[in-house]
Amino acid sequence: MSFTEFTYQLIQGYDFYHLHKTLDCKLQMGGSDQWGNITTGTELVRRMNVGDEAAKAYAMTCPLITKADGSKFGKSEGGNVWLDTEKTSVYKFYQFWLNTTDEDAEKYIKIFTFLTRADIDALIKAHQETPHLRTLQKRLAEEVTIFVHSKADFDKAQKASNILFSKHFNEEIRTLDEKLFLDVFEGVPQAEISKADLAEGVDMIAALADKTNFLSSNSEARRALKENAVSVNKEKVTADYKISTEDLINDQYIVLNKGKKNTYIIKIV
Repeated sequence: MSFTEFTYQLIQGYDFYHLHKTLDCKLQMGGSDQWGNITTGTELVRRMNVGDEAAKAYAMTCPLITKADGSKFGKSEGGNVWLDTEKTSVYKFYQFWLNTTDEDAEKYIKIFTFLTRADIDALIKAHQETPHLRTLQKRLAEEVTIFVHSKADFDKAQKASNILFSKHFNEEIRTLDEKLFLDVFEGVPQAEISKADLAEGVDMIAALADKTNFLSSNSEARRALKENAVSVNKEKVTADYKISTEDLINDQYIVLNKGKKNTYIIKIV
């Protein structure tokens, strides 16, 4: 046992004793991996107090919730979610549940929702028959998002998610407010172009290379355009296209794509 692990157990045990003494806290709950740390607290309470009532403290643990790969479902593992929208936006929260594996979705829908056993069994059966529809993940994401946030928040998150694959992306993306737009494209590379440049129109070579460095060179930009691999707000463009104020989303952003996997955001300042 390392010094850190040893002191962690002592500190958690003393924390339980302090809460017991000052706030009359008698029960500590946690995952099954915390059993030793919690019982250190109950033993300290027993030893530091005299009399049956004063010495009463209890521990309760439950099996850990794990993912399909065996890792813990918890913040220490990274890539998980917070209930606070300041730490995890509603959109990212919704996406987390929507993107769970089939195995995890079947487990989580039993743990994190209030659906009846009959409803869950029916959903699992429907999902197994047509797994590509992701029926289980969609219902899981809906139930948990509405429960933690609200129906209105769920509707916005679902709408934003659907827009990314909509044939009317250019029109529908403009209906999102700026915060939700930025949530959707969180982590996507961004570059800034001045309003003055945009007023004159920015040609596609410059938009992809010179003014943004999204692509490494003008020749790469020309090649991508020649291959018909470039789109502005999900609409294909050619080398003679010029980005203008008409392309702006929320009067500030433009979405560029090179192929299906490379997305970039231009921000107008």
